[in-house]
Amino acid sequence: MHRNQHVPHVKKLSYLCLLLFAVLSAPLRAEAVDELLQALQSIERLQGDFRQRQYATDGSVVSDSEGRFRLLRPGYFAWEIRAPDSQLIIANRDYLWHHDRDLETVTRKPVVGSEAMTPLQVLGGDGAALRRDYTVHRDAQQRFVLVPRGPDAGFQELTLALEGNTLQGMEVQDNLNQRVVITFTALDTQTPMTPAEFDFTPPPGADLFYQAE
Repeated sequence: MHRNQHVPHVKKLSYLCLLLFAVLSAPLRAEAVDELLQALQSIERLQGDFRQRQYATDGSVVSDSEGRFRLLRPGYFAWEIRAPDSQLIIANRDYLWHHDRDLETVTRKPVVGSEAMTPLQVLGGDGAALRRDYTVHRDAQQRFVLVPRGPDAGFQELTLALEGNTLQGMEVQDNLNQRVVITFTALDTQTPMTPAEFDFTPPPGADLFYQAE
């Protein structure tokens, strides 16, 4: 069933995925930005495993999931949750897709024209937009912290942890003061990828929700 309308609510996972995406190729602010880019500029492609935990404001675990991700600069990523449920978020130059396999739903939103960059547009996205929309600094643990300048980002800050030139994890604090902590393992920067691998065709029978362009 095809519903050509605004998506009712794209899950928070979409924002987390889009945020990791923009940092790999975009300058943000002054010295800390230069250091971050120097560490990450050699990464043209990246894939590996992730574990994602969401914490409530009292520190209790709200959700715990794991899966695989792939990233190809500029403009392509896939984020696949394999447990405890089954979801796929995949983006190319045109669209961001979210396939919830358990609910048999597919949402699609255009990449161009989004008012704010959302959480894996920050590892390969628009450098001018990042410079305009974010500040960056190092925290006491020498992690890189990105803070949105405006109110429409959907999160308060993004923290990236690196060891040498290797991305170890990220942490997102959302507008409800909940934290999402993601750790990465089994990272691979050598296996070739092509843009065609990030094409997506909705499966037959899925309910489709297409955001107006």
